Amino acid sequence: MFPLADSISPDARDRIRKQAYALGFDAVGFTRLFLPARVRADLAAFLAEGRHGDMAWMESERRADPRRLWPDAASVIMLGLNYAPAEDPLASLAHPHCGTISVYARNLDYHDVIRIRLKALGRWIQTTFTTDVKMFVDTAPLLEKPLAAASHIGWQGRHTNLISRRFGSWLFLGEILTPLVLPADPPHPSHCGTCHRCHAACPTGALTVDGRIDTRRCISYLTIEYKGLVPAALRPLMGNRIYGCDDCLAVCPWNRFAMPTPVADLQPRTDRIAPELAVLAALDAAAFTEHFRGSPLQRIGRDRLVRNVLLAIGNSGRPELAAVAQARLTDVSALVRGAAVWALSRLLDPARFAALRNQCLPLEQNGTVQAEWMMEENDAPSFPQGNRAKGTTPNDTINALPHPGEGPGRSDSHYGIYSKSP
Repeated sequence: MFPLADSISPDARDRIRKQAYALGFDAVGFTRLFLPARVRADLAAFLAEGRHGDMAWMESERRADPRRLWPDAASVIMLGLNYAPAEDPLASLAHPHCGTISVYARNLDYHDVIRIRLKALGRWIQTTFTTDVKMFVDTAPLLEKPLAAASHIGWQGRHTNLISRRFGSWLFLGEILTPLVLPADPPHPSHCGTCHRCHAACPTGALTVDGRIDTRRCISYLTIEYKGLVPAALRPLMGNRIYGCDDCLAVCPWNRFAMPTPVADLQPRTDRIAPELAVLAALDAAAFTEHFRGSPLQRIGRDRLVRNVLLAIGNSGRPELAAVAQARLTDVSALVRGAAVWALSRLLDPARFAALRNQCLPLEQNGTVQAEWMMEENDAPSFPQGNRAKGTTPNDTINALPHPGEGPGRSDSHYGIYSKSP
């Protein structure tokens, strides 16, 4: 039997908030386990238009109605953990022989870091209020960002991720569901104003001016979720991003208020900030596992990471890396071989590439890789280019656009592919 609303201490919410801060959380909010009709309609349109790509798990009906997840739950305690970097998160983009890894993946898996704190808070709530709880970090069909916005932690920006006045775009999210009827915090209004920096910074045009996302064009989706060869027309737009993409997050003007995370497990490892592409391309399965043990990169496996690395090598403009790509032409993975072919087509002069094709194509048994060998540059399907003006950088975009709060804001809910402010 769970306590009735009138039997709960009136200061329960304040006590929970205080305990959450004591355990190291940076943001705490409370809301009902409910999504407004507008949010559900946005999700339905997102799915109906196929903008979720291959992420079939987003189609769960429980995502649109979170009460189905646990009918006894009445309240959601939303929790945020700051992971703001001390360094420029986009600095490695200027070094094409190195890879760029998303800030959130430069150390331990954030799920594990948050889960420790969630479990401690959950146990405290169970003991203190004699109630049950369920805890989640990206592990349930919940639309965490709309719930976080409803709980006053922040608002969903035009990059579809959560923005906090204190922590900018750098908040990990977790939540605790409970049957306790706790007073809800007011929803957070949008403070994006007329700012469109995130839209302008997107390398592949995945974001629309009204703040919607087509994940099929998103580099985070392409490098992490997508399991095949990236569409040919998108590959040049990926640059040296080998795991995720922070461009839309990094240019948010609200980041100016974010202090670097003090959590040691979220601070970047030196070898994850700008790793050498040549080193990563040479990893076999065992070396990959050893190198990325405990890292979010483990989840995509060696073949997908090396695929991403080879695409970055193809974008590097460094002919000296051709030998690295050529060494992967005999890789056991067709995914890797196909990416190696494309990289070589970008780095070798036409005569050398044709000679290599004549040598390797007769030995290749995989149809997808064969097609890569035969694809000419004008065979690539047309695809809209990125939003960023040719020759500009994210910082150029920052300097050309307004400051936060200028003009009317929007409060539409959108859906990126991660519950983190991913």
